[in-house]
Amino acid sequence: MHQPAEKARKWSLHFQQTLIDQWHNDLTTPYAGDYSLADRESAKLSFTSTLFIGRRLWKNAAVYFNPEVAGGSGLSGARGVAGFTNGETFRIGDPSPQLYLARLYLRQVFALGTATDFDLDDLNQVAGPTPQRYFALNLGKFSTADFFDQNSYSHDPRTQFLNWSLMSAGAWDYAANTRGYTVGGVFEYVTPGFTARFASTLMPTLANGPVLDFHYGTAHAETVELTKVYHLKGRQGTIRALGFRNVAAMATYNTAIRLAQLTGEQPDVTLVRHDGHTKLGFGLNAEQEIAKNVGLFARVSYNDGKNETWAFTEIDHSASLGIASTGDRWHRPDDRLGAAIVVNGLSPEHRAYLGAGGYGFIVGDGPGTGYVANSGALNYGLEQIGEVYYSFALPQYHASLSPDYQLVINPAYNRDRSGPVHVVAVRLHVEF
Repeated sequence: MHQPAEKARKWSLHFQQTLIDQWHNDLTTPYAGDYSLADRESAKLSFTSTLFIGRRLWKNAAVYFNPEVAGGSGLSGARGVAGFTNGETFRIGDPSPQLYLARLYLRQVFALGTATDFDLDDLNQVAGPTPQRYFALNLGKFSTADFFDQNSYSHDPRTQFLNWSLMSAGAWDYAANTRGYTVGGVFEYVTPGFTARFASTLMPTLANGPVLDFHYGTAHAETVELTKVYHLKGRQGTIRALGFRNVAAMATYNTAIRLAQLTGEQPDVTLVRHDGHTKLGFGLNAEQEIAKNVGLFARVSYNDGKNETWAFTEIDHSASLGIASTGDRWHRPDDRLGAAIVVNGLSPEHRAYLGAGGYGFIVGDGPGTGYVANSGALNYGLEQIGEVYYSFALPQYHASLSPDYQLVINPAYNRDRSGPVHVVAVRLHVEF
């Protein structure tokens, strides 16, 4: 709950806490690997707490500081499903609460003209006048997803869909450490109907690693996005086109397979990593209001899939479609309802690597039963996920309570372990 500000302020102070308890049904599968979704496990609880501190420094400039605490665990250690089911979990083995710096960055806006709007007091936003047209420079530590691949209906697992491949474009291997943050700069050109953004940021030292690589010459990521606002029969819509290029000491899947063929062992990307490998990809992201407080959204994304996944999750192409609504029609305007489907897939090289018994950092069902070296074990199928949630607003407590259901077919792209997997969650979110 954020109240409009009547005048400009120098400070912004907010807080959020999100707790998610998640469970899946018992499975009966012919085999499992080290990174498979467990056939049976107890419910898993995760939580994050974030303090959002903003301070206006001078005209059109502010600094933002976000300490964060996270703890708990995702199902199966946040492994076994490429489009993982809880966007608030990280692939970190220790479930005990950890305090860390999420964001610390400077934002400077350069006005282009005299027309202004008024920014309300909000998360990482200090109340005050802001230019309608401007350049902006953001420098420091942040999440790349703070600026790119935004979507009004499907972007925030704390209040919207929980699934990883619904909160962001699944094939966008966006630069981030294990907890989702990086260091770099974002340049923005913003007008009322069109926006262009460019970022250059650091990559982690290892795939899914907690430490960022400051050797910028050999490890970096560039992201560009164009955003156009339009109106269709009086209803606003937005379309975004994103492209990215990552450079890091990645391994090539085919190189790992060739080495395994020579040694008779399972392929292992960690044995063949080399500086200078790249990953290229793109994403399209659209949202369209179809009635008052009801909107559709869709995403498609793709990366070349030749080199290993390095930061986000093991998806090389993805498509999603969904709908979201407020509770206006049933007289609960602060409630939210959402439903979506997403389909994820792999490149031929990535598929062959997993099929030969290899592991990524989030999926890998191992060699399977009756394994013969390099024989292949993955019975490949597209990973298919459906999700529906309802958010009950509790405005007197600045909170919402959200039951959530996900259906996962072919987790980790394996028809032999097709499930289906039924995942049920309850989310409590507090924000003020």
